[in-house]
Amino acid sequence: MIGGFILAVIAGGINAVGLLSVHRQAFSHMTGNVTWVGLDLVGGDLAAAWHVLAVLLAFFVGCMLSGFTLRETSAKLGRRYGMVLALESALLFGATFAMQGGLVAGEYLAAMACGLQNAMVTSYSGALIRTTHVTGMLTDLGIALGHWMQGRPVDWRRVQLCVILMSGFFVGCVLGGLGFHSMGYAALFWPAGFAGITGVGYGVLKHLDRHKMTARVTRKLRPAVPRFVLKTLTRVAAEK
Repeated sequence: MIGGFILAVIAGGINAVGLLSVHRQAFSHMTGNVTWVGLDLVGGDLAAAWHVLAVLLAFFVGCMLSGFTLRETSAKLGRRYGMVLALESALLFGATFAMQGGLVAGEYLAAMACGLQNAMVTSYSGALIRTTHVTGMLTDLGIALGHWMQGRPVDWRRVQLCVILMSGFFVGCVLGGLGFHSMGYAALFWPAGFAGITGVGYGVLKHLDRHKMTARVTRKLRPAVPRFVLKTLTRVAAEK
């Protein structure tokens, strides 16, 4: 839950900066952007429509990169979440420098980072949770309340998770807004730093877990297995 809260804070901060930027652009969720494409086309503003389409494409590319990096669709400690978070951090740093320089490419990099994160969390949770928007979680809370009012069983752990993630997104929005008003686009540095630190932290946990697994295999097999076979088995265990 702590990791989900941190990711929600990151997404809220990114989206707040986007909505306060020149184009008032949402980066973390795409429903409103699809609406803007339709409205811009109706209004004859093709340049604005193309810009929002580019944001949508960048978000999609981020999702694609996440799927390519993680490969599988089930939660597993040994997967490359740290690599995805490091890539998200790099994209956000790039977005910050680009937006500070007045380059519209910064908005595309920020949207790509959000797509990367959203796809990673979706892959991990099996589409049960999101950290880049709150619509689904608000829906789940409404359903849970309806079930509770009818006396039906409620998954209170899921309710707690939704509240935590929504709170994290809200905190990120507040921090992003305060940061933008005080330092402009440099406010994106803290979401970039958070993503990088989280990625490094995950990498450390993964490394420690590998060593524990190797030690367990060694203790169990040392009495009965030849040395060269034992080395092979421990190496395989460490790679998983």
